[in-house]
Amino acid sequence: MKSKIAVWVSAMALPAALCGHIAAAHPRHRTYGGPNHVAAIADNKGCSNATLSGDYGFAISGFQPNPDNTTSPVKGVAITHFDGSGKLTQRDFVVTAGLPLPGNGNSQTGFQFSTGETGTYTINPDCTGSAEIDQNVPVPFGSTGVIKLMLVVTNGGRAIHTVVSEITPPGATAPILNTTSSEAWKIDEPDRDKD
Repeated sequence: MKSKIAVWVSAMALPAALCGHIAAAHPRHRTYGGPNHVAAIADNKGCSNATLSGDYGFAISGFQPNPDNTTSPVKGVAITHFDGSGKLTQRDFVVTAGLPLPGNGNSQTGFQFSTGETGTYTINPDCTGSAEIDQNVPVPFGSTGVIKLMLVVTNGGRAIHTVVSEITPPGATAPILNTTSSEAWKIDEPDRDKD
């Protein structure tokens, strides 16, 4: 009886191993990390705040409702620095309905990235997480600007996918509706060992 069980287990292990290699070689899997993606998933030890460390470039896209029940497109770019311990800083340039945010300048004065944004982030073991960005815009009353994000970290910490869960613009006293998301990729540092 033992030999029949060993043969059955061996017979099942070979197709399972082959399926893993076939799945890893499938072009659909290469899109998400190359031919070793399936093996990488099996070796994944999970995520933590340390998974995000360094600079990431974000592409921001979405829509913001207007008081007249129309919507305006939101587009932007950002560089966010994650410290690996749950704190972040950010510079961004965002355009809503074709107009830059007040802190981003204009064609007469010149355009510039917003600076001084700070925040915190938390990454869970399953690579989901959240972040809060404080825009720190000086205003006479109301919020200084707060963006709350829900996010997923992929590709071993090299990519971040976010959705704005809540935004309170500078000067506002309550959050506004928003359907904005962003995609980010880690910015590689140049190889300092090469001449």
